[in-house]
Amino acid sequence: MSKKKLVYILSLRNAAADRAGQQIEYKGGLRYMKSPLEYLVGRLNERELGDLYSLEGVIYDDDEGSPADREKLEHYGFSCTPGKQWIYPPNLTVQGKSVNSLLHAIPSAYRRLPLNAPERVAQKSAFENRLLDKLIALEADFVVLDGLLVILDELVRPGALFHRRIANIHPGVTRLGSRYERRGAYATLDALYGARGEKVIDWNTRETRTVPPVDKTGASFHYVDNGIDSGEVIFDLLETYIDPNDTILELRWNNFNKSLFPALEGGLAMMAESFAKEAI
Repeated sequence: MSKKKLVYILSLRNAAADRAGQQIEYKGGLRYMKSPLEYLVGRLNERELGDLYSLEGVIYDDDEGSPADREKLEHYGFSCTPGKQWIYPPNLTVQGKSVNSLLHAIPSAYRRLPLNAPERVAQKSAFENRLLDKLIALEADFVVLDGLLVILDELVRPGALFHRRIANIHPGVTRLGSRYERRGAYATLDALYGARGEKVIDWNTRETRTVPPVDKTGASFHYVDNGIDSGEVIFDLLETYIDPNDTILELRWNNFNKSLFPALEGGLAMMAESFAKEAI
């Protein structure tokens, strides 16, 4: 089977919140916060995964015209700039190519508009069409989302070209009804509260109620649908024990290394098996 062409999509502002590419404080010392993208690049540079996939592009949706995005990316910027912090080492290469050469900016500028603005729907549609055009130009066979802070609609609807060809790597278990289920943008923080015996019932006020503690979390590699982390699970793991005294970044580091990175690799391996069966 020939290599499948892989495209990666993320929001830089989410990576910046994780302090990707930096040393973070960890239990009185320092540890390097490797991004999922950097981890994937390392695995693609090895034969086991690299024989199955080639990374063809890395798309990010951050908007230089947005004051909010500029603030969130103050220490990173919108491209890899010499002498400035970035989400991975600036000389990182994948399968003989500079990762920087694979970067494509497709800003989700519709986010500047109020939620009830009449033109927001049309601009969101235009954004997804630009994504579609880029995926077609890159001849993408499969797409991985990592911390993309927008919900896709048209790209993943049944009958769309990329329906069931886009998967998300999520830092929480997404199986409906699981005791460990942690969906949405606050998955890691939700798990940390859970380990402390609290359930947040209003994320705006952080109002909580007491619940039995849950001291584990994990990660899911799942198809993307029109919901929030609601797509069919391809591969998941529950390998991260939570110290209730963890900081959010300490738990994030642990969950990346113990659950999310292996789930990303395992999910792509399972998809490769699926592709091989389709080719028979």
